Amino acid sequence: MGRDYYASLEINRSATDADIKKAYRRLALKFHPQSNRNPGSEERFIELAEAYDVLSDLRKKATYDTFGEEGLKGGIPPEIAANGAWSSGYVYHGNPDKTFRQFFGGDNPFADFCTQDGNEVDINFGGLRGRGVRKQDPPIERDLHLALEDLFYGCTKKIKISRRVMNEDGHTSSIKDKILTITVKPGWNEGTRITFQKEGDQDPNNIPADIIFIVRQKPHPRFTRQNADLTYTAHISLEMALTGFAVEVETLDGRLLNIPVNDIVHPEYSKVVPGEGMPLSSHPSTKGDLIIQFKTLYPEKLTPEKRQLLKQALTM
Repeated sequence: MGRDYYASLEINRSATDADIKKAYRRLALKFHPQSNRNPGSEERFIELAEAYDVLSDLRKKATYDTFGEEGLKGGIPPEIAANGAWSSGYVYHGNPDKTFRQFFGGDNPFADFCTQDGNEVDINFGGLRGRGVRKQDPPIERDLHLALEDLFYGCTKKIKISRRVMNEDGHTSSIKDKILTITVKPGWNEGTRITFQKEGDQDPNNIPADIIFIVRQKPHPRFTRQNADLTYTAHISLEMALTGFAVEVETLDGRLLNIPVNDIVHPEYSKVVPGEGMPLSSHPSTKGDLIIQFKTLYPEKLTPEKRQLLKQALTM
């Protein structure tokens, strides 16, 4: 009988991807050799890593669910494999620390548990053996992707994080979820940093890390942004460029601007509409400008008659 990866993670076969991640996080932290020196913990840590490596991958999981460990590791013939199932033999890379680091995205909860001289520190619920020196973990930075409309109006974003918190005994810890609320102000720029102090994993020996969210603006279908100014590109014909026209621009707040252009539109020409850009974060009632750029579409061909008429018109 093959290995039961679900039992290894202490979940049932109906577990969702989120359930699989939550179970691995809890058990990997519990049985990591740097936090658990009990006999068998290292073997259990390796077992957890292989179970997570299989069940977190849709193709491997599909093969395992259908054919078991024997089919997963022995390989499935192409004529039998279906629905994206694994068709070649699976071999675990054998490095549970690699799986652990990949899961935590490089934020290894145990990375700092070494003294400056490189000697390992005993963290098996015993702390820093009398040293009593606490340092803060490095900040954890995450991107906060926002639409241009979110940055125009302002909005509220709620983000759920999972972190280790100390239990009441002051020695053991558990994983708990927490909701962080970010109030986005109108006019925030790309790169704005929002800091939640000491909201990282708790530890009896270290000060929790700050969690920092960095604003990243999503691309917009109509506008590009430069600080408080918005740029819109209008496509016009050669006739319009030479004779004048009006361009319609739908603003971020849903208004339709009808802007006359009476100048000749040359390649470096742009039209500035004051006060129709982004609000200033320091003074939301004040807005930047809307800059309209133009792309002139030239005719691909001209008949001899039209070419002659155009020459006459331009030489008058």
